[in-house]
Amino acid sequence: MKSRTVITFLAACAVLAPLTGCSDGGTAHEVPLPGAPEASHAPAHGKGSKDPDDINGDGYRDLVMPIPEDGRVAVLYGSAKGLDPSTRRVYGRSELGLADPPDDAAGSGSAAPDTVADLDGDGFPDFVTTVEDKHVENQAEEDRRTAPYVTWGGPGGPEAGGEATPVRLPKSVSSLGLGSVMRGDFDGDGHHDLAARTGTELSLGDASLAVLYGPFTRSGVPARTGTDLSLSEGELVVDDIDPSGKPRATSVLLHEANDGEQSGNLLYPARRGTGLSAVSKQLREGNAHAFGDFDGDGKRDVAVGDDGSRNDEPGYETEPHEVDGSLAVYPHRGAPVTHRLPAAPEGAATDYGPGGFAAADPDGDGRDGVLVATYEGATLMDGDRRIALGRNVKKGPASQRRARPAGAADFDDDGKDELILNWASDGVFGLYGEDPTHWWITDGTTSRDKASFAATELARGAS
Repeated sequence: MKSRTVITFLAACAVLAPLTGCSDGGTAHEVPLPGAPEASHAPAHGKGSKDPDDINGDGYRDLVMPIPEDGRVAVLYGSAKGLDPSTRRVYGRSELGLADPPDDAAGSGSAAPDTVADLDGDGFPDFVTTVEDKHVENQAEEDRRTAPYVTWGGPGGPEAGGEATPVRLPKSVSSLGLGSVMRGDFDGDGHHDLAARTGTELSLGDASLAVLYGPFTRSGVPARTGTDLSLSEGELVVDDIDPSGKPRATSVLLHEANDGEQSGNLLYPARRGTGLSAVSKQLREGNAHAFGDFDGDGKRDVAVGDDGSRNDEPGYETEPHEVDGSLAVYPHRGAPVTHRLPAAPEGAATDYGPGGFAAADPDGDGRDGVLVATYEGATLMDGDRRIALGRNVKKGPASQRRARPAGAADFDDDGKDELILNWASDGVFGLYGEDPTHWWITDGTTSRDKASFAATELARGAS
């Protein structure tokens, strides 16, 4: 299918205002809070998979998530019936072979990995966690290096016992190590890679992107490394590895630094055999972004748009008019297509905005929609259709009852994505969406749930 244009988009919705889209109705459904999942049993042992999110290699995607107020991490396993919260494992730092954080470490000591990826190519994803380890000199003062450590996976998931393996870093990386690592396949050879900004997360100014190419040895040595790509300050977003295992080069988006305003984006395209381009493409401003195939042509696109956040400092009035309340889809080839986002209800808008974007294909037609966080829950913008959905809990102030969209995945391998929503009662979640305590895995865009559970109870009875 060719990329849509503004003309064909409007033709399908001629009775509506320009770029508003066609609504299929729907609403956020009022639901009780989900309770504790059933007592856990161990997952089946798989034979291996090329999907980086299939932790036990049995052919079904799994969900890795932190346990609030616990510091541990849970793996919930997929099945032919979908995500099964009663099939789960819980890991702390000791189970992952990670040392306790030193007293002077800046990190929280959480066991949640930065990412999961099959670094050694055995068919079972590995947990990769950035930790603070040895002391180094930094501007004549003592500091700690941050570096990725690997807990190797297996048929039942990561096995407890032993020590995690430190990844060998390129000599060109500074003594401070690397920031949080991200997975990808940056040269499109089918092996999973890691990438991170050089230095710590608090480093300001320009830095390099360190790319560690797979496969890795069990001693933590990558096949090769590269640190040639220079980056300005900002947040890095990487395209997804194809869950089918089909080699696909993963591009990188640099979301430029901001103080609440909608900031610019630079796309570094990746090509099979050559890796990431050193020449970036300037995209529009917008703090929300998602990679996906939004026009159904089998090629990767990127969506960038307004996440609703704003600051009230001098200069905010200079934002381009076309940035407010819109998103643009940049196809693999051709001009970007702009769409209007759902408007905030009167009196609902805040400086913090409702949240970001995610790609989702709940009808399995091969074309992703953009799952957008809104002040009333979420809306799936799928081609010319607008499907309002979500879960509103029966607790707390009306402004803080909506669940937020957290992503989408096909946990039952039926070719259709389930949507992932979460919620917490505290004001921090209401503003920023952080530390969710309750989760829903929807049956597509319907009011039915395939699973729901309290994340705070995942450690109870877990294997």
